Amino acid sequence: MAKDKSNGSTGEVLSTKAKVANVIITVLLFLGAIVMVFPLIYMILMSLMTIRETISTTFVLIPEEWQWHNYVDIFSDSQFYNGVVNSVIVAVPTLIIGCFTSSLAAFAFAKLRFRGKNVFFMCLLATMMIPFASIMIPQYVMFSKVGLLNTLLPLILPGALGNISVIFFLRQNLAGIPSTLVEAALIDGCGYFKIYYAIFLPLMKGSLATQAILWFMGIWNDYLAPQVFVGRTQRLYTLQLVIMKYFEDNATVANYPKIMTASVFSMLPTLILFFVFQRFIIESVALSGIKG
Repeated sequence: MAKDKSNGSTGEVLSTKAKVANVIITVLLFLGAIVMVFPLIYMILMSLMTIRETISTTFVLIPEEWQWHNYVDIFSDSQFYNGVVNSVIVAVPTLIIGCFTSSLAAFAFAKLRFRGKNVFFMCLLATMMIPFASIMIPQYVMFSKVGLLNTLLPLILPGALGNISVIFFLRQNLAGIPSTLVEAALIDGCGYFKIYYAIFLPLMKGSLATQAILWFMGIWNDYLAPQVFVGRTQRLYTLQLVIMKYFEDNATVANYPKIMTASVFSMLPTLILFFVFQRFIIESVALSGIKG
């Protein structure tokens, strides 16, 4: 009996230690979450402040008077409207055409047999290691030679030809689907393109939608490429360039409330998409790591 009591007390001590450890971990994670989310919250609060409060030497967290008219004023700004339209013009064609070409390439690498397939695919994967800054000047020279600078086409064409990250992700997704489907379809008289859009495209539509959302976030928030290829043509500024221009419009004191208000609206599309489709994003990423 004494032994049983000793085991019971030991179990209670271990249980108490586990509870204390869980509480400590929860508190640390909660503090980490606050640190991560605070800049987002403070951006929203700054959008409701006055300029005087944003440049004050003392830290102001809560506005004295909530400046809701900042959100009304930003919609009357033609620069902001043009920035949104240009960003949509860049994102929509790039995603529609790019998802088609990327899914087609992923199908070819996953299910078709041709000489040098693995070598070619590894060469494509190697390009993922090359930062955009290193190919920025060659692309600039190339587009200048064909007269496409100061247009939105340099922002659309590279992505419309395919995205290697999307190709890799979809290829991993298709690797878990039996290749016998291709053989059976060929016996039934289907061509390769019909096999792609009738059989495999519906099977990878969930993963393709996930990649389209993640890709949209990258296109929508891109600043460097529009800055390089659009130049000083303000009518073609994307939303990120418009927000940056708000800094340049004020030589003495930046209008931080206006900048933060525009940033809030810039953030909304990607934030809404992520929260609506986060379950599909997580599941798709997990499955891509299991398959293949």
